Order: sequence, then structure tokens, then C-alpha cells
Amino acid sequence: MQLSAGSLHPGTPKQQTVLALLVAQPGQLVTVEDLVDELWPAEPPRSAVANVRTYAANLRRNFEALAPGAEVLVRHASGYRLQVGLEQIDVNRFEAEYRQARVGLDDGALDPTAELLERAVGRWRGPMLAGVPLGPVLTARTVAAEEMRLLAVELLADVWTRSGRGEQAIPLLRELLGLHPLRESAHLLLMRALYQRGDRAEAVAAYRSARDALRGQLGIEPGAELQRFRRAVDDADERQPAAAGQQTVIPRTRAGLTRPGGHRPAAPTASAERSGAVNWLPRPVTDFVGRGETTERLLAETRRVEELTSAVHVIDGMAGSGKTALAVHVAHRLAARYPDAQLFIDLRGHGGEEPVEPTGALATLLRQLGVPGQQIPAELACRVEAWRRELAGRRCVVVLDNAASGEQVRPLLPVLTGTVLIVTSRRRLTGLDVGPPESLPGMTIEEGLALLARAAGADRVRAEPEAAAAVVRRCGYLPLAIRLAGSRLARRRSWRVAHLAELLADGSHALGQFSEEERTLAGVFATSYEPLSEPARRMFRMLSLHPGNKIDFVMAVALAGLPIDTASRALDELVDGYLIEEVETGRYRMHDLLRQYSSELSARDDSAETRQSALAELLDFALNASLRVAELLEPDFIRDQVAPPPPRRPELLETAGPPSVDWLARERAELVALVAGAQEAGLHGYAWRLARCLWRFCYIRAYFDDILLTHRRGLAAAEAEGDAHGIASMNNYLASAYVRTGNYRPALDHLSRAAALAEQEGDSRGLFRYRANLVVVYWLRGDLRQAVAVGLESLRDPRGRDGHDISVGLPNVGLALAASGRYQDALRVHRLHLYWARISHSEFHILNALSHIGGVKVRLGQHRQAIRLLRASLALRDRTGHRYAEAEVRNDLGAAFRALGRLVEAQREHELARTLAADSGERHVEAAALNELGRTLAVAGRVDESAEMYAAALRLATRIGHPYEQGRALAGLAEHFARTEPVEARRHWERALAIFRRMGVPERVEVERRLAEPPAVERQRSR
Repeated sequence: MQLSAGSLHPGTPKQQTVLALLVAQPGQLVTVEDLVDELWPAEPPRSAVANVRTYAANLRRNFEALAPGAEVLVRHASGYRLQVGLEQIDVNRFEAEYRQARVGLDDGALDPTAELLERAVGRWRGPMLAGVPLGPVLTARTVAAEEMRLLAVELLADVWTRSGRGEQAIPLLRELLGLHPLRESAHLLLMRALYQRGDRAEAVAAYRSARDALRGQLGIEPGAELQRFRRAVDDADERQPAAAGQQTVIPRTRAGLTRPGGHRPAAPTASAERSGAVNWLPRPVTDFVGRGETTERLLAETRRVEELTSAVHVIDGMAGSGKTALAVHVAHRLAARYPDAQLFIDLRGHGGEEPVEPTGALATLLRQLGVPGQQIPAELACRVEAWRRELAGRRCVVVLDNAASGEQVRPLLPVLTGTVLIVTSRRRLTGLDVGPPESLPGMTIEEGLALLARAAGADRVRAEPEAAAAVVRRCGYLPLAIRLAGSRLARRRSWRVAHLAELLADGSHALGQFSEEERTLAGVFATSYEPLSEPARRMFRMLSLHPGNKIDFVMAVALAGLPIDTASRALDELVDGYLIEEVETGRYRMHDLLRQYSSELSARDDSAETRQSALAELLDFALNASLRVAELLEPDFIRDQVAPPPPRRPELLETAGPPSVDWLARERAELVALVAGAQEAGLHGYAWRLARCLWRFCYIRAYFDDILLTHRRGLAAAEAEGDAHGIASMNNYLASAYVRTGNYRPALDHLSRAAALAEQEGDSRGLFRYRANLVVVYWLRGDLRQAVAVGLESLRDPRGRDGHDISVGLPNVGLALAASGRYQDALRVHRLHLYWARISHSEFHILNALSHIGGVKVRLGQHRQAIRLLRASLALRDRTGHRYAEAEVRNDLGAAFRALGRLVEAQREHELARTLAADSGERHVEAAALNELGRTLAVAGRVDESAEMYAAALRLATRIGHPYEQGRALAGLAEHFARTEPVEARRHWERALAIFRRMGVPERVEVERRLAEPPAVERQRSR
């Protein structure tokens, strides 16, 4: 790799792969997961992440050596970014020049185009990434680049020939065909160049070579263009072959290059024949009836234009009018006339999901045609080119269903004859220039009766013709509505048709929405809604009030305010009517459009008080159910903190079953959404209380983003309600998330506000708790004296000596004491914490106390005892699912292994700690892991990698304002520099000592000793 400052040695093969993937995506974040997948596509080793980090670290060090301070390769929490411009990479320059040449050729600028192509082709000095192990992404990239190179060579030869320089093109094409003998486009160009110079015999010989290669290797004849040119050469009396050759455009086969506007044969080409016919159409609707005139009109229009251009039909109309069924029906009718491929894609323009982007649609269609994924280019323009190239070799019919806009469809339009495109949409599409659409009206009465007979049974319709006609009319003559009504009859064999007609007619407003003139989507949904029982209707309307995506059975019962049995029947009724989907047992989801319809119905039919009351019922159950689970995680005190009102419907808690953490894990996203919904609806007490109930679960599972979201909402709700206790509580637990994510300033602000409120309100227990949490913030910000002072003062305060308050205060004070070097005091405090945890049967506090004691043992040099304690803590975490502070535990375990000389195990634990901390956003823990990893690598003699870890720790600790880890990183770098740069080493030690003295930590003693050593001793120690 060539840089302005010199050449970069890429290192080992796998390190070369890492570099290649970064170069392939300049300026973009390449995640560690992407790199692992590229290096080990099948089964990565357990050390994959660590290996990737090592390769990247080596590259970063090499870049830094060549360009100090340039930060060419930047590390992020989840990956790496190569900070170079696209124009600095040769393959990107080549691609840009090739595309510019294509544009120039379209404008007729032959000479400038030739110059561009000569420069572009000249950039290739051999195969791309030769000798580099390639994974799936790089394989696709090299294949695409090589194909573009071949296209560029062919285009250059074409331009030379067109500009009268065919002699230059001949050796270029012969060299290309020597390596790629099956490229028909190159054979055709060679024939043209040879004939242009007057060498008819060589042109015929070139044709025979092409024919022999295609027959011998593929068993097929040359394509239509090659055969046409050969006939033109032979038929000199009829016309001049050279002129014919100049007019011939290279066909759009997989092997060739093209430009829009050329002639395309009506028959399938050889490439289409060998690719095999494909059919991705849905099965035709078995009860498709009617639309005869529209079908024949579309077929006739296709026959009229197919020899002139591609046929494009747009079918629009209201939801439920049968657009998709008609499009699929016509496509099947055209399959025999367009036998090479029948394709189908739902563009999701009107379904609640994000519409399919043109790039995604093209990828799907190309895959349907059999194009391997690694050969599909990334850029939209290249995908459009590939799509049109593939279509040109086939006779195809393509259905683009449910389009959102003309802009979405425009890149998918074919440009040559041989393709029929059928587009459906609920909107009139503009900007396509394809003629007027087919707007579908309602069915005739005869067509509607025939469809009802197909769905419900012909005998039943014949037995009650007047009632059947009434059903069709009540359905607004819409095919979907009629089919739903027929399906309802089919499932209720005991019903008479007249009974269904009476149900549909019930209500003065029920059928007004089904009229043909309106043809609204709500009318289609109403055919399923109106026949519902009143409890099912209420359930349907109330479900739209739930702000989450899914809802479980008991929450739905609470929201609807129905008896449990009645609600169960209502939900079954909605499932049978396809108004909701049961995604798993007892959990339901409503389609976005149905949710919108449901919301409109509720706004129309239910008062604001009814809607508010329903949401309050849901929140009441959610709060009490969440509180039951929170009590498993925080026994003895959470109920007092939340102080909920008595449950409105205790029977729902019994129906939900015993409290389970699994329930909370499953419903987490829905409960988080409910906190926001409660705050927005003005149900403030429920908002902050529910947020508090979710805190411990989110904290031990490292869902810190959820804590921030719910507690910000909860804080706003408590402030709106004027609840001082709620305001203090939300501030306190917001601070916990800020601490774990390394944002100490807002953490200190929130905790200070909570403590001030507790003092003002006379809340002694709250004051103790908030001061205990302030200990952690002071410690992390480097003010250990203040941390210890506040912690000990809180422990001496008799107002806070009970229950949970002790469990919070003890570990925090112990951590501050250990950081200060008061190890025996710290052990006493942590052992007291363990004693309290055991008599309280709190597994969370037991595992926490074990890990803290183990951490102190590491610092005391009692490494084997520390390992036993730390492993016991990890085993308890595995059993309970509590992942809180696992990164710290593994970091301490790695330090113990290092002290015993078990360096491989130590490195593994540090790297795992670093990954866990980065994944959970705990930046202060990540900085500690980097420092410990640097120290272990130094002991192993890997001094350069060690320095890289220390430098990364210093950057991170500086960014988050964590002075302790800053000092440790500076001391580690000083040890590294002492080997070669004693002045730089001393400067780093002095900076570290200033931090350590200010904090009062024991690390200052070692730094003072090193600074007191004479330079000669330092150099000797370094050697």
C-alpha cells in the first residue's frame, strides 16, 4: 500500500484482509463483527474478536509510524474507520473514470472518452487483491471490480474501433479473449475491428473461434448479434458489412456491454436460454372471476407495443379492489409469450412498513433472475445497469406490486423491447410517462355473485340468490370484501346467507363506508369490523391505545376493560376476522393500517374520558405486574419507594401467573413504550412509577439507553405532578445510567438535586441512598477524599442504617477505600456487605460482594484466593442472569492470572472485559480494561501492542473525564518510553504523579520511585 509518506507493509495474510476490507469501505465504519465475518466466514474461533483487535492495532501503529498524528485508521467502540478519501484509492479512481467515460460516450465525445478509458484501464497492474485471503464481501468486491475492468476494456476497444483505430483494439481484444474466451461481446468487437481494417477472412475466423469456444465449453450456439454480424459479412452484395458493424450495438448479455437505444431481437438470446426460465409469480387466485374486459385490454395493449418498446401497465384503485389479483392473473396469461422469466416483488408502498428502496428492489429482482449476490453491485446506478442488461437477454413479465410512488418505480423501468412491466398502486403514479393507468372500479353484480359462490359455495348462493345479492351490495362490490364475507360463511356452515346479510346491514352507518363511490380502505376493514360482537368491537378500538408494537393477553383484557372470558372470546373473534394476528400464544399484533383505522374508530366512537380510563387500566396492570417482578430483584424496599395504589383488577394479576423475570424481559419494549405513553397522556403518576419498577432489570441487563429514556420521561412526569419523592427518585436513577455510560457531570448534577430534595423534604433514607451514590461519582471523577468522607459520614448516620440503604452504601464506600489504598478497611466493609447479603438472601448483592472482595484480594497480592472469589461471582452471575459489573470482574480476574504468569488467560479475560464494557456503553470500565490489557501485553514482551492499549485508554479516559485511568495510562506509557525515550517517559510519569497525588491513590508511590531513579538506572531497567 502506497501512502504519501511511504509504503505501508500490510503484514500477515489476515491482517491484509482487515486492511483490504477497510480500504473497500473508505470513510465508513467497519464493525468488528464485519471483520470477523470476513476473516472467518464459516466458524470464527473463540479468539476472533481479540485477533481482529490485534490486526487493527498493528495497522494503526503502522499508519501512525508513516503519518504521525494523521489518524488514518480511527478506532470506534464497535469497529474501525479508514479516514481516506475515495479519490485516494486506485480502484475508486478507476470506477469514477469508467463511469465518466460512459457519460462522455453517450454525448458522442469519442476522443476524450478514449483518453479516460486508457487512463482507467492503465491503473490495473494485475488481479485485484492478489494473494489476500478473501471473505464474502471482498470476493463480491473483487468480482464486481473485475467485471467492470472487462467492461472498460471492451468499451475502450469499441471506442477505438468507432474512431477508426481498430488496429489498436485488435491486440487488446485478443489478450482479453485469451483469458475470457466466453465473452461474446468481446468476440463481436474483435470481428468488427478485423472487418474494419478489411480483413474479412480474419473476421470469419474470429467468429469460428467464438462458436467453437461456446460449443465446446457451454454446448450452445453464438448469440443473435454474433450470428447477425456473420451473415452481414457473408452477404456483401446486400450491404456493406462494415456499416452494419458500425450500427451493431453490443447485446446486453451477462458477458457484454451495452448502451441504451440499440435493437434487441424478439427471440430469447443464448444467455437467456442457458440461464433457464424462472417463475416467481404468486399462485393465481383460485376464485379469480370477472375483470374480463380489463384483462383483454391489457393483453391487447401489450401486443400493440411489444415490437416497439417495453410494455408498462399501471393498475391503480382503492384497497381491496383486486389490483394484485388482476396483475398476477394477467402475468400468468402472458407467461407463454414471455417464457424466460416471470418476476414478482411487493414494494410495500402501503402496508405500514418502510417502502422498499429501488436499490433493495433491484437486488431482489436480480436474485430472482439468478444473479449471485456477490455479483450485484452496491450503487443504484450500477444496479440499474445490471438490471437492464439482464432483461435484454430475456423475454420477461415483471409485477411490481404495491408501489408507493413514481420515483420508487422509475429506476426499475426497462428500456428495450421484450419486457412487460405491471405496476399496482393505491395512488396515481406520476412521472412515469407510460400512458394512462387502468383504474379498477367495483365488480358488477354478476361478477360479485360469482366470486361469493367461489368463496362460500355455489349451492348456498343458488339457494338464496336475493340474500347473496344483498351481501355483494353490502360489500361495496369490492373483491376483498366479498371474499372475506364468503370466507365467513364458509367457516360457519350453520349460517344462512340471509343471516350474514342481516349482520352486514345492522347499523345506520355500517354500510355507508362500503359504497362504490367512496371505495376507502376503511370500508374494506369495516366488512370485518361491523359483524363483530360489541365486546370484540371495543377490544378492536381500545387496542389502538397501546403505544407498543405487541400486546399480551392480560394487557389486552385490562385495556378493553372486559371480563376475562368475554375478552378471550373477543380476541378469538378478531383473530378469526384477520383484524389482529396472534404472533405467538397469547401475544397479539395489529397491522399498522388496521391500527390507524382502529384509532379513527375509537376517536369517533369513544369519549376522551373513556380512552383515558382505558389507558389508565392498562397502566395499572402494567405497573402492578412489573412491581411484582421488581420485588424479585429488589425485595423489601421497592414497594415502599413506588407506593402504588391498590390494583384495580387483582384478578388480572392472578391470570398473569407467578411473577417472572422472563415476563419482564419479553415485555420490556412494550413497557418502555408505556412509560412514554403515560407521560404523553398526562398519567404522570403511572409514568414515573413504572419507570422506577423497570430500573433494576434494565440496570443488571445493561439496558442503559432504556433507563435514560424511561427516567427522563418519568422525571418530566414527576415534575408535572409536583411529586418531590418522584422527582428525587428519577434524578437518582437517571444518574445511575449516566455513571455506567461515563457521563459523570450530569450524574453529579442529578444526584446533587436528588440529595437536596431529600434534605428539603426530610427524607433521611433517600438522603442516605443518594449520598451513597454520590460516593461513586466522586470516586470516578477522581475526588477520592470526598468520596470516602461522604460515604463514611452516611454510614455513621443512624437514620440510614437499615435494609437496602446499607446494601447501597457499603459497596460504594468499600470501592472508594480500595481505590485509596485502604485495603483492610475496604475488606471489612465488603465482608459486612456480604454478611448482609447472605442474611437477606439477595443473590445480586452476594455476587456483587464476592467480586468486590476478590478485587481487593488482587490488590493485596492474594491472587489464588482472588481467583476463587471472582470465579464464584461469575458462576452466580451465570446462574441468575445478572450481568451487572461482569466486565469489572473479568478485568480483575485477568490481573490475578497475570500475577501468576498465566498470561494467555489474562489476555483473554481483559479482552472479554473490554468487549463487554464497549457493548454495554460502560466507558470507564472499557478504559480500565485497556489499561490492564496494556499491562499484560507488556509483561508478555509485546511492548508495541501494550503501548497501543495504553494510548487508547488515555484517549478514552480523557474524553470521559476519568482521572484515575488517565493516570494509569500515563504511567504505562512512561514505562514504554523509558526503553528508548527517557525524557518522554519522565514527562508522562510527572503527569501521572500529579493525578495520583491529587487523588491520593497508592499508585503514586511507584511513580515517585521511578522518577527518583537516575537515568542510568532507568536505561538499565529498560534493557
